[in-house]
Order: sequence, then C-alpha cells, then structure tokens
Amino acid sequence: MSNVVPFEPRQASPAIGEADFEVRPVRAVYTVKEVAAMLSLSVSSAYTLVRAGQIPAERLGRRWVVPRSRFHAWLDGAAGGLSATGTDSPRGGW
Repeated sequence: MSNVVPFEPRQASPAIGEADFEVRPVRAVYTVKEVAAMLSLSVSSAYTLVRAGQIPAERLGRRWVVPRSRFHAWLDGAAGGLSATGTDSPRGGW
C-alpha cells in the first residue's frame, strides 16, 4: 500500500479584488476636488489656488476643470518655465 496522494493542479483563481476590477476610460480632466485629494489639500484651498492661477485650470461653464495633461506637466515641472495659466510670464515674479 502506498501513501502517495495524486497531484491535482489547482484551478486558477482571480487575484484578490481582481473580480471587482472595472475598466474605466481615462478622462481628459480632473475636478478640483480630485486635484485637492491628490495634493493633500482642502477643497477650499485648491479652489483658491485655481482662482489665483497657481494650479492650471479652465472654466467650463460654471465649473472649474483641471486638464489632466497640463496638471501633470505642471506637477512634474515640465512646463518649461510657463505659469499654470500657460502664458510666457510666470506669476509671482518667479
């Protein structure tokens, strides 16, 4: 009599949380609330910086939206010396 147990391969199971994963399209803009969360700021502080032109944003009707590409370029410092407003003269005398 043998003590050998036959090997049965396991069925592949989804990784933790993988079954709940939903693919979402990449949006072109962020809300000010999303930017505030990414920068660890309060929403009111983020709106103040947006209105002052320190965070790149555009007015869309009555809403402020932050273009994704401009925000990340500004965040990475890849704007080449441009201000958040996209002009050639930086604000604040920098």
